[in-house]
Parts: sequence; C-alpha cells; structure tokens
Amino acid sequence: MKQLRYLLKREFKLFFTNKTMLSVFFIAPIFYALLMGFTYEKGKVTNIPVIVVNHDKTPLSNQVVDMLDDNQAIKVLNYVDEPANVKDEVIKTEAGAVVIIPERFEANMLQKKYPEINVYVNTSNVLTANFASKAIQLTLGTFSAGAEMKALQKKGMNSEQAKASIEPFKANYITLFNTTSNYLIFMWPALMAVVLQQVILLAMAVTFSEEFKRDSFVKDFAGKHKYAVLVMAIKCLPVWIFSNFNILIFYLCSIYFKIPVPENVWNFFLITAIFVVAATNLGVLVSILVPDALKATQILMVIASPAFIISGFTWPTYAMPEFIANFTKIIPLTPYLEALKIMVVQHGSDFLTRKYFWHLFILGWVYFILGWIALKIKIHLLFKEYHIAENYDDQEIGNS
Repeated sequence: MKQLRYLLKREFKLFFTNKTMLSVFFIAPIFYALLMGFTYEKGKVTNIPVIVVNHDKTPLSNQVVDMLDDNQAIKVLNYVDEPANVKDEVIKTEAGAVVIIPERFEANMLQKKYPEINVYVNTSNVLTANFASKAIQLTLGTFSAGAEMKALQKKGMNSEQAKASIEPFKANYITLFNTTSNYLIFMWPALMAVVLQQVILLAMAVTFSEEFKRDSFVKDFAGKHKYAVLVMAIKCLPVWIFSNFNILIFYLCSIYFKIPVPENVWNFFLITAIFVVAATNLGVLVSILVPDALKATQILMVIASPAFIISGFTWPTYAMPEFIANFTKIIPLTPYLEALKIMVVQHGSDFLTRKYFWHLFILGWVYFILGWIALKIKIHLLFKEYHIAENYDDQEIGNS
C-alpha cells in the first residue's frame, strides 16, 4: 500500500511538472472552445456578396433587385455593366453568386415569353454557395409566383383561385433537427470530441515513452510485471481525471454560446467516460509499441488527424469505399461522434446511443488487452536487459 501511494504521488507529480501536459489539458481546450464559439457564433453565413447586373432597369427588374437586397443572407453588389470576365470579378469581390437580369425582361414577362435570369454560383466554397443559392432561389421563386398570381388576377381570378392554379398542391417541409441550420450547433460536438481525442493521445504518447527514455520505469516499476494492469491504471489515472476538465469546459461553453446540451446528462457522461478509456487504451498501446515520444506522437497524430474526416460526421460512411468504412470502426472517435450527434444535435432517445456505447466498450477492451500484453512483454524484456530478477518484488517483501 505504501508503494502504491508512492507511485500515485509520483505519477501526479510527473503530470504537474510537465509543461506540455499542463498546456494540452488546461489551455488548449479553453482556447479551442472559445475560438470555435466566437468564430461561428452567428451560426449562419450572412451578407454573402452577390453581384447583380440589371440590364433591363424597369420596375419589374428593379423589384427583383430590391427583393434580393432584402434577403439578409446576401449583400447585393449592383453593377451597371456585366463584367468582362465574370470569373475574375467573382474572385476579386469574393462573391457567392452572380445574377444577370437580361434586357427586355419586363416586356418579355408581360408578353408571356418567359425570360431567363442567369445565376452563376461560386461553388469554390460549398458552404457559402449553398447559402447564396438557397437565398436566391427563394427570392426568385417568390417573385415568380407573385408575378404569375397578378397575371391570373388580371384575368378575373380571385387570390385563392390564382394560388391554387399556380400551386396545385402544397408541400410542407418540416425541419426535425437543428431547425435553424446553425453551423455552430452542427460542428460543436465534433470539435469537443476531436479536441478530447487529441489531448488524450498526445498525453499518452508522452507518458510511457518518457519513462522508457529516462529508465525510471525500470527503477520504480521493478517487480511489477505481474501487475501490468495496475501499472497501466496508475499511468492513465491523471489522464482519466483531468479529461473531465476538458468535458466541463465544453459543457460550460455550450451553455454560454446557447448550444443545446444533452437532455440526459448522465448518459452523455457515461458514453464520454467510455470514449476516454478507449482512446487512452489506444494511446497506451501505441506508446508502448513505439517507445519514442516523437515517433509515438507522430503515429498517434497520423491516426487522429484523418479520424474526423473518415468518422462519418460530415461525410456519410455509406458513401465511402468499403475498406475505409470498415477501418473507421476501429477508431474510438467514430462511434463517439455518432452518439454525440444523437445526443446534442438530434436529441434522440437514449436507447439509440446504446449500440455506440457497446461499440466503444468493445474497442476499449480490445485496446486494453493488446496494451496489457504489450506492456507485460516490454517489462519482461526490460528486466532481462537490466538483469533484474522477475521475483524482485517478492524478494523485497521477504527482506522487509
């Protein structure tokens, strides 16, 4: 018991004297949470520049321009003449789209010749392109329906008859999740999970490799080859405890930035705890197999960096090649992000997260067993190298 207290005290001392660990655990989460929160605080992209060229300059064409200008999502840039090079002008002004109203627009409308308004959408940025095109489509659709209703009313139809003639049926579009299409609400769970994963893997890359580098592992853990589980637990305990600080920071920032929090907080913390253990065990395995802090960090970052891209959070796994979709299943981030999406964005029932809980549970055990085997082999090889008897601990107890 005395030696156990010494090892625990030693581990926490190593943690608090390591500037890298302190900055990773206590500064990075605050920085990333505030950076993300303030950057995407609006939740939607507004005032997207849109170039509008009105060749007609008649009351109806001017009405189209005014209606576009009234839409908060876009900011109209009025051009008297069409740019000689539309693409260059779009790049220069960072415009999300270009709307060109042709000559004789009003005359052709009144003569039922159906004039065409050309809309060029800048799809170099998919996000702004979607917002801009949606705003323009909504505005032009409203204008078109209004103009057609007026034409029918002039023929003697009342407003209800005219509306029924234009729209023979009504489609009701009801948004189920993230009803305001807030980008911050969508990305927040992903940021929290990715930062938590990075913090854990960076910490574990340093933990074991530093021990092997200083040879302190041999001195302090001599005779503990029988207790590899205890050794792993002691080394991981600070990471498990202080990961809660990361979770708390994001939880408090969620409240500040008015991001929905999980309805069942206990379910959220339970799944997060399992994710922390699974990610820690993965880090333990790699840091034991690669006893060099720099190389271990590089390998873990190679795993962590693309983990979000292939997690299925922004791009569905069913649209990926099968071998990549299968590979994502062995990364703890994938099931955790799916569970977070259900809890934070979709506010689904708790039972929907159960399969992801068990997925993480199994991954945690698999990485634990592999790490345990690797650690036992590593301890055995170290003791053999330093000529330490495997019954060292028993001898110490007998002598005491």
